[in-house]
Amino acid sequence: MRLPTIHGYIDRRILVNFTADPDDVRKIIPEPFRPKVYKDKAIVGICLIRLKNIKLKGLPDFVGVSSENGAHRIAVEWDEEGEMKEGVYIPRRDTSLRLNTILGGRIFPGKHHLAKFNVKEGDGNYHVDFTSSDNTSISIDAEETDNFDQSSIFQTLENVSDFFEKGAVGYSPNGNKYEGLKLQAYKWQVRPLEVTNVHSCFYENEEVFPKGSIQFDNALLMTRVEHEWKSMRDKPHAGNIRFCTSVARRKSVRLIAIPSFSYRLTTS
Repeated sequence: MRLPTIHGYIDRRILVNFTADPDDVRKIIPEPFRPKVYKDKAIVGICLIRLKNIKLKGLPDFVGVSSENGAHRIAVEWDEEGEMKEGVYIPRRDTSLRLNTILGGRIFPGKHHLAKFNVKEGDGNYHVDFTSSDNTSISIDAEETDNFDQSSIFQTLENVSDFFEKGAVGYSPNGNKYEGLKLQAYKWQVRPLEVTNVHSCFYENEEVFPKGSIQFDNALLMTRVEHEWKSMRDKPHAGNIRFCTSVARRKSVRLIAIPSFSYRLTTS
């Protein structure tokens, strides 16, 4: 699927990032993708993004649409025409906009699931949660901070920023193929967030990620970014990932700060 260039604005983008066992991640991503390993860990996460004035490039902003969206992301590499490429595999997309669910997989890359979003923002504090039509759920509470957590596997804000800036190409499954989309931000700048609570029914599923194999690492914030989306060449389809099917299996995950500035995961 080749789309015309899409233009708009990222009003708010939160990247919630985890480290995971590469062997577990290899089991859930299809060929030709493989985990992008950083210091012996795979990097997986969630993108919570509010888009505004999304429309074909060249059209006026007032004809664009706006929406809240969530995506599960896995940092990957693959070989293409004799070169190693990198980006993210996006097995799941959720959206507040019914139009996206209609166009997703037809005009926009990847199927989009309709979800109910609850967003509260103010004074540098952020709460975002959603539950989709099939009970997939995500929740995060965070606040802006000037300090990047040095216990992160990336150690510095510059390192983590560089890692994710290079992962601008995302592939999503759709029928018998994977559809690609490249984010071209006019200005790339991330800021650290301090997370007090995070929940993802997918990353908490111990059938996919055995207990102790996945750990929260960091969260990043981007705001008011003008950008474009550009289509990439499709890739053949090879498999699916099963997502959450029951709210009853949901757990609450709290991140508790300890004096060393690292985090400990507890569940209840």
